[in-house]
Amino acid sequence: MIKGLDHFLILTADIDAGAAAYETLLGRPASTRFEHDGAAMAVFGLGNTAVELMAPAGDSGIAPRLRELLEADGEGLKSIAFATDDLEGEARTLERRGLSPGDITKGARLRRFRLSDDRMAGVKAFVVEPKPLEVSVDDLPGAVSGLDHIVVTTPNPDRAAALYGARLGLPLRLDRIIEQFSTRFLFFKTGGVIFEVVSSTKDGVDPSSPDSLMGLTYETRNLDAAHARLSATGLDISEMRKGRKPGSRVFTVRNGTLGVPTLFISHERG
Repeated sequence: MIKGLDHFLILTADIDAGAAAYETLLGRPASTRFEHDGAAMAVFGLGNTAVELMAPAGDSGIAPRLRELLEADGEGLKSIAFATDDLEGEARTLERRGLSPGDITKGARLRRFRLSDDRMAGVKAFVVEPKPLEVSVDDLPGAVSGLDHIVVTTPNPDRAAALYGARLGLPLRLDRIIEQFSTRFLFFKTGGVIFEVVSSTKDGVDPSSPDSLMGLTYETRNLDAAHARLSATGLDISEMRKGRKPGSRVFTVRNGTLGVPTLFISHERG
């Protein structure tokens, strides 16, 4: 059984610059940094998931492949990793559900297997056996407390509903068309993280084209402090505004995110 989103991977050209950017963005230091098989890593533990930055290191291992990916697609959000307490059992289950998991291997931090890109509609996804990761301190004003949601775009919402709901087993919390935005929204939840799957309802969309990871929304307990903190760093951020969810407020971070569309959000606690 998938129990949450263990982490998501952001590829960057320079691990020092990337880690510095995300320390500023998140308001917390990296939980751990290390090198493995031609990759330099910086991992930021949050309350409900982790941000994993990866950059090429040296010329051996996967470093040449990482540089090819950077040249082709640039920096940005590249993959997701779900968590399970029973890796072998989950592999058997997802094989029966048609997701064609690969062999279980030992990665830099975790045992894992990869799901078929084709069966995942183009989204690169892994399932991992989690290990405890120290959550970085969040004593800075407006530090990120967790990931509120991750946005996936799809041309085929029924395919996405079958994939994330029936095959991966994530509970579907909302399925709604908002005519104002010409968009259908599907919300799945796992381990305190929302997967917001969005699809245009306009004509001319090819339903066979792939899905893609679009962006991230981080939660903070104090949006005013987060806005003031990031404004003071010189980042380009929007004014605060009401969110779509009642009682929420958001602002957009336009740079300093390694190319990842990023929002900050806070919720009124009733």
